[in-house]
Amino acid sequence: MNTKTTVLGQTYQFRDLKEVFAKANEDKSGDQLAGLAAADSRERVAAKQVLADLTLADIRNNPMVPAEEDEVSRVIEEGINEKIYSEIKNWSVAELREYILSHQAGDNELKRISRGLSSEMIAATAKLMSNLDLITAASKIKVVTHANTAIGQKGILASRVQPNHPSDNVQGIKASLYEGLSYGIGDAVIGINPVIDTADSVKDILNMTKDVMTKFDIPTQNCVLAHVSTQMRAIRNGAPADLIFQSLAGSEKGNNAFGIDVALLDEADELMRKEGTSYGPNFWYFETGQGSELSSEAHHGMDQVTMEARCYGLARKYNPFIVNTVVGFIGPEYLYDSRQVIRAGLEDHYMGKMHGLPMGCDVCYTNHMKVDQNDMDNLGILLSSAGVNFVIGVAMADDVMLNYQSTSFHDIAAFREVMGLRPAPDFEKWLEKMGIMENGRLTAKAGDPTIFM
Repeated sequence: MNTKTTVLGQTYQFRDLKEVFAKANEDKSGDQLAGLAAADSRERVAAKQVLADLTLADIRNNPMVPAEEDEVSRVIEEGINEKIYSEIKNWSVAELREYILSHQAGDNELKRISRGLSSEMIAATAKLMSNLDLITAASKIKVVTHANTAIGQKGILASRVQPNHPSDNVQGIKASLYEGLSYGIGDAVIGINPVIDTADSVKDILNMTKDVMTKFDIPTQNCVLAHVSTQMRAIRNGAPADLIFQSLAGSEKGNNAFGIDVALLDEADELMRKEGTSYGPNFWYFETGQGSELSSEAHHGMDQVTMEARCYGLARKYNPFIVNTVVGFIGPEYLYDSRQVIRAGLEDHYMGKMHGLPMGCDVCYTNHMKVDQNDMDNLGILLSSAGVNFVIGVAMADDVMLNYQSTSFHDIAAFREVMGLRPAPDFEKWLEKMGIMENGRLTAKAGDPTIFM
C-alpha cells in the first residue's frame, strides 16, 4: 500500500491509513481539535492524491479499527456482500468515485454496489467529492421505507414535527404539535425529545401523540427520543410506540458511552417486532452527528467523517425507517462555521444514502457557532435538491428545550414549494381532507392550529 506522494516538489509520507483519511478531509475543527487535520492545503491535496490511488482492497485489508477489537467493525465487515466486493476490490477509490458519479450508475446500480462496500470505502469517496458531487450522487438514490406510512419516494420531502417542551408538559407539547401539523409538518414522525427520561413520562407522551393521531386519523408515526432502554420499559408497560429511537456512534467504545451495545439494539429490535404499534417492516429511528466519538474519546485516532460513516454501517444492520444526522448540534469544536456545517450535512446525507439508508438531516446549529439562519436556509435547499428523505421542523426554528436552532415549520413548507416537492402521499391526502393543502400548495388554513381545537 503506497502512502507516499510528491506535490509541487515536496514529498509527503503518511504513516498509515488513518493519517491518509484524516488529512484528506475537508477542513473540520473537530479534526484540528484531535490533532489529525492536514497542516495546510498542500498536505490535504497530497493526502487526497494518495487516497485516490488506494484500492478498495487496500482499505479492507488494513482495518483502522480491527473487527477483533470493535463490534461496530464486526457489523460492518459481516455486512459486506462478498460476491459484489470481489467484482470491485481492485478498483481505486478514484475509480469508485467516477463510477458513482457516472451516467451509467443510477439508483439500482448504486444500491447494488453499496452492498459490497465497507463504511470506510464510502467515506473515502466523500473525501474526494466536491459539494456538488455529494449532491449529484445522493440525488440518484431513493430509499423508500414503511412504518405506518411510506416515505422516501421521488419528489417527496417528508418532515419530523418536533414539539419539544422544557418540562414535558403534555398540553404544551400538544399545542406545538397542532401548529406543526397545521403547516403540513409531521409526515415522517411526530418525535419528541423528553426532558424526563422515565418510562412513565415516555408512556404519557406516547399515549398523547397516539390519541391525537387516532382522533384526527393522521397517517404518520410517533416516537419519544428517550434512551432506548427507557423506551423498552415503556413499551413493555403498554406504551403505543410506532418507532424506537437511539443515537449511534461509530465505535463500540462510543456506543458504550451512550449506554448501548449491539446486544441491546438486537433486543430492542426484537421487542419492536413483537410489541411495536406500527405495521413495519421498518421500526427504527437513528440519529448521528460528526464529532460524537471524539467527545467520548472513542474515535481511535480516526477523523470525524470516517467515524460518521461507520455509524451508518451499524445503522443499516437494522433496516431503519429513518436516520438523520444532527449536523450542527455539538458545537464549533467540531464544525466551526457555516462552511463546515454545510459540508458536513452534504457529506452525511451522501454517506447515509450510499449505505442504502433513508437519510434525513436536522439542519441545525448552536448559538455559539459562526452560523446563522440564512446558512440553515442554504443547507436546507441544498439537501432538498439532493433528495433528502426528511428534515426537522421546530416552532419558530428555536428549540426551547434543547437550546439550539433548527428549521421552522414554515421553512419546510418553503423548501417544498420552491423545489417542487410534496409531503408523503398518504399525509398529503390527509392534509387535503383537513383543508390545509390543495393541489400541492398550502391553503389559507395553513398555520392555524385552532383547526384542531
